[in-house]
Amino acid sequence: MSGATHRRPSVAIIGAGISGLTCARELTRRGFTVTVFEKSRGVGGRASTRRSGGWRFDHGAQYFTARNPRFADRVKSWQRRGAVAAWRGRIVEVRADGALVPKEGTSRYVGVPGMSQLARDLASGVKVVANTRVDGIRRRGGSQWQLNSGASVLGGFDAVVSSAPAPQAAELLREAAPALAKECDAVEALPTWAVMAAFSAPLPLGFDAAFVENSPLAWVARNSSKPMREESRESWVLHADATWSSAHLEVLKDDVARWLLEAFSDLVGRPGLRPVELEAHRWRYARSREPRCDGCLSDSDAPLVVCGDWLSGDRIEGAFLSGLAAAEKLADVFLPGRRTLGQTAVGDQ
Repeated sequence: MSGATHRRPSVAIIGAGISGLTCARELTRRGFTVTVFEKSRGVGGRASTRRSGGWRFDHGAQYFTARNPRFADRVKSWQRRGAVAAWRGRIVEVRADGALVPKEGTSRYVGVPGMSQLARDLASGVKVVANTRVDGIRRRGGSQWQLNSGASVLGGFDAVVSSAPAPQAAELLREAAPALAKECDAVEALPTWAVMAAFSAPLPLGFDAAFVENSPLAWVARNSSKPMREESRESWVLHADATWSSAHLEVLKDDVARWLLEAFSDLVGRPGLRPVELEAHRWRYARSREPRCDGCLSDSDAPLVVCGDWLSGDRIEGAFLSGLAAAEKLADVFLPGRRTLGQTAVGDQ
């Protein structure tokens, strides 16, 4: 990737998850003209909040930690503005023998009033075009990239960033950047079935969330224990493990919801639980078997960049850092000699 331009470079970002929005926010701050295309109706990707039957659930990412200084600064900014709060729920590990082992010593944070608040904050001041699935990327006039959605042309751009999961990024880039597509093809994505369950009365359990061994479930959490949720209403999110999710990937949602509710009933020793709301959601590309640590991937001959949590540890923090890395890559191409992201951070500027 080389070259520079004397006008405001235009960048298309595919996907309005944490990595894509972080990249968009930083590029916008640096003077790029940025458009984010999102296939869904809202932003956030797996860091989202689902409404179901009058209830709200964090059905994707459950919480996040902040170990990297640059991300920690972002979290402090979110906290100052009331977009993030510490989650002080009782979190344990349920061992195969039924023992409950406290999981203490880790500071965990959540968006408030839901995890989707993180993406909403990052999307502030960023142009997002929702309900638009990008299904084609090709050269236009030798110097720009044309994006298509079906028969519609979405415009021409100086650079393109894909923040889609690796399998989807591979398909998007198959013709435009075969080498990048091959890198994405090498990533094995793993699914997660999530179940949202609400109850008419509190469940008297000795924990608010648990990592689970020897069960179809890998994680369960009392969503209503998080700050600024409907604390008086009992709601839970259940995540199946990758092996079970893969084996039941194409099963009907109602069957998955029923089976995982039974697994939860067995786990907590309360047979016959009867929720007032029960729904399943399939995250086909929830995480990767072996997360990479590249930060981002880029084409050596053209301004095409790939970012995503799978390129920086599979966590919300990793998604944020990957988005920054993608923005840095494009800044190096179009704004050579300027201050790098290693010397600054996305902030309230």
